[in-house]
Amino acid sequence: MSARALPITPPLRLGTQGWNYPAWVGPFYPEGTRPVDFLRTFARAFDVVEIDSTFYAIPPSSTVRGWASRVPEHFVFTCKLPQEITHERRFVNCDDLLMAFVDRMRELGPRLGPILIQCGPDFAPSEGAPFAAFLERLPSDVRFAVEFRQQGWVRRRVLDLLRQHRVAMALSDGRWIPREWLLKLCAHPTADFAYLRWMGPDRQIVDYSHLQADRSAELDAWARMIPILQGQVREVFGFVNNHFAGHAPASVRMLQQRLGVPSVDPSVISDQPSLF
Repeated sequence: MSARALPITPPLRLGTQGWNYPAWVGPFYPEGTRPVDFLRTFARAFDVVEIDSTFYAIPPSSTVRGWASRVPEHFVFTCKLPQEITHERRFVNCDDLLMAFVDRMRELGPRLGPILIQCGPDFAPSEGAPFAAFLERLPSDVRFAVEFRQQGWVRRRVLDLLRQHRVAMALSDGRWIPREWLLKLCAHPTADFAYLRWMGPDRQIVDYSHLQADRSAELDAWARMIPILQGQVREVFGFVNNHFAGHAPASVRMLQQRLGVPSVDPSVISDQPSLF
């Protein structure tokens, strides 16, 4: 087989939901790591992270530029759309806020990945009209994914609508949509990239320093499905929450190992040049 004919595996970026966890000092961050150095150290082990703080407010330019300055050029940030758009205004009369947020996040430059539109648990398909109108107003130069938290959204007409606007349906392994549905959706992406989230079944875990739940079966299932998904899209993003098993960095490494992709042991991410 010639070099040209060799199959190309789409990029797979696996990271965590957030990085600013003091409980990670010791089991993940080296002892003595200061909060100001968390992100810089995180980027020695992973090449992508999901920002949660943007859900609560549009960050100042200085904050956004500070994030970008602490990571290598190839590192990517994904971020949540502000809750004022998704939960408070419910996608109505929010053009100004949408543009202000996107403009601010564009300051990340090439480090900006997809923006996650996280709908509230009470956002029902009956509000489909304002949501469809909102999709029409999304800027075309930025990628978007949407996370629904009601099963009623998983319908062919909704998938077709997302596909029309090249918006990925975020596949979130949580308590809202049956896992078997999510695994089937891997074969029917709505954009040229995929957005995966591993949430965990509840919020009872409050100690994020070590694994506390056995999620081997879930990881095994996703390790079988992600290669199928990679055959459908150009890039795959995936993020693990601490609540998934107790300590997100370890869960990501377990998934990486199942997929046969390189993982970085915490013992080698002390103060040194980036491994990437």
